Amino acid sequence: MKYSNATYIAQTRYWLENVVLKHNLCPFAHKPFKGGQIRYVVTDSARPEFLLEDLQQELEHLRTTLVDEVETTLLIHPNTLVDFLDYNDFLDIVDALLAEEGYEGEFQVASFHPDYQFADTQLDDAENYTNRSPWPMLHLIREDSLEKAVASYPDVDAIPERNIQTMNTLGKRHHQQVLEASLQQEEEPS
Repeated sequence: MKYSNATYIAQTRYWLENVVLKHNLCPFAHKPFKGGQIRYVVTDSARPEFLLEDLQQELEHLRTTLVDEVETTLLIHPNTLVDFLDYNDFLDIVDALLAEEGYEGEFQVASFHPDYQFADTQLDDAENYTNRSPWPMLHLIREDSLEKAVASYPDVDAIPERNIQTMNTLGKRHHQQVLEASLQQEEEPS
C-alpha cells in the first residue's frame, strides 16, 4: 500500500516515540526529538542507485545545515530494498559511499528495516526489534554529536545488552503490536 509522505512520517514518528524513546533504546535520541531537530525525509526511489543519490543529497544537506537546526536525518525509503537481504547488502554500498565521498569521520549511517535480523539470531528473536521499523530507513548521524553524547553518558557499552534484555522481556508479540499500530497512523494535521 502506498501512503502520502506525511503518513510515512507519522508512522515513523509513532514508532520512534513508542519504541526507541519509550524504551530508551537510544538514550541520545531524546534531545533531538524534543528539540525538533530530526529531519524526516521520504524518498520514492524505486531503485537502489536512486536511493544512493538521495542518501548523498541528504548527507550534503546535513553538512550544510547547522546542527541546531537539524541534528540527524531519518531517510525513509518504503519503495526500495524491501527485502532485508538486499537491504543488508546495500549497507556495504553505503559504507563505500561514506569513504569515497569523504563523509567518514563526519557522518555514520545506522540501519532500520521491518525485517531486521542481527547475525546469529533467529528471525523471530525479540532482540531484532531494536532495529525493526515500520519502513526501511537509513539514519544519518553526525559523528561530532554522537561523540559528545557518548562522552556524557555513563556506561555506553552496556546499551546493546540492556536493549536486548528489554526487547526480550517485552516479547515478540508486544513488538509486533507496536509495529502494526504504527502502520495505522495517518498524516498528522498541519
